Amino acid sequence: MSRTPLLGVELTDAGAHPAAWRLPVAEPGRLFDPARWAGLVRTAERGGLDLALFPDAFGVQDADGGVRGRLDALLTASRLAPLTTSIGLVPTVTTTHTEPFHVGKAVQTLDWVSRGRAGWEIGVSRTPEEAALFGRKSAEPDDELWAEADDVAEVVARLEDSWEDDAEIRDVATGRFVDRDRIHPVDFRGPRFSVAGASITPRSPQGRPPVVVRADSPAALAVAAHRADVVRISAAGVAAATAQATEVRARVAEAGHDPRQVAVLADVVAWLGPDAADRRNRLQALSRTDPGTVEHVGDAEDLADLIAVWTTAVDGVVVRPAVLPTDLEALVDDVVPLLRERGLRPAGPPGPTLRDTLGLTRPAGRTAVGGAR
Repeated sequence: MSRTPLLGVELTDAGAHPAAWRLPVAEPGRLFDPARWAGLVRTAERGGLDLALFPDAFGVQDADGGVRGRLDALLTASRLAPLTTSIGLVPTVTTTHTEPFHVGKAVQTLDWVSRGRAGWEIGVSRTPEEAALFGRKSAEPDDELWAEADDVAEVVARLEDSWEDDAEIRDVATGRFVDRDRIHPVDFRGPRFSVAGASITPRSPQGRPPVVVRADSPAALAVAAHRADVVRISAAGVAAATAQATEVRARVAEAGHDPRQVAVLADVVAWLGPDAADRRNRLQALSRTDPGTVEHVGDAEDLADLIAVWTTAVDGVVVRPAVLPTDLEALVDDVVPLLRERGLRPAGPPGPTLRDTLGLTRPAGRTAVGGAR
């Protein structure tokens, strides 16, 4: 899909470890400071990373017996987009309890604001507490949540295609800004909702911003096979990652898509530097949380070795810095140069759009002449 393995980074709260905020280096008083977030994503961009992912959820986070809040991921990405030039920006958008029309126009807006560097990761809301925030329905089983997410993704794709690329004519003489014949209603009718109109946002630079799905359940994997441009997996080792990647690609092919056009990325939690083990031990004593994925605790050389081995099985990795900004800075300053020396990272920045970086062409709209339907 691309010349070299993909390298993404997950930017969340004080870091991937839930107790990271208890270290002074994480600057817990600045977790909601936009300048802090700008600094983090600029550091990632300085390292030439391909994409930054921003997790999100409707519920407050359980943090060592207390709770923490977080900023809205999509709004944060929109704030950061004008401050960056090359890195892909991929917020999680929870499709449960959310109107598909709102999801579609928000993702399209991020693509415009970022000049074609937007993506979105599909999320679902599983808990009764989160359902109670909206009061519309009770918490549902995983298969129902992902069936709804699949419908939302379909509506979003239709909204993205509802304006033809040349719908804006801006004819001053006649006063016609758009050609209404080139704007098409999506006319989606499903068991959970119906959407009749078109987007209010013109077709964005990428046409359809890439879709990311974390394949963490059978139902999520089914949607990933059908909808995803990028599939995230968590595996305990290379053998397990190879098996998962093989299954993902088989399911993509069964869904009628080219598996070579879908990137499989494995998550790795990174603790880097001479104090990595000490920091991990201190935080584990405060919050014994299983990270649910591979952890690297050590130096940059060993993480570069790990990435080199893992990317023989998958298309790239998403590094989850355990403590921000410490482990992000070490990734950019120490690990990335080693990967470049080994030919595992390009010398220059990612492509001009996220689709370019992923090796994906810009799709023709479904409503355009000759467009995919």
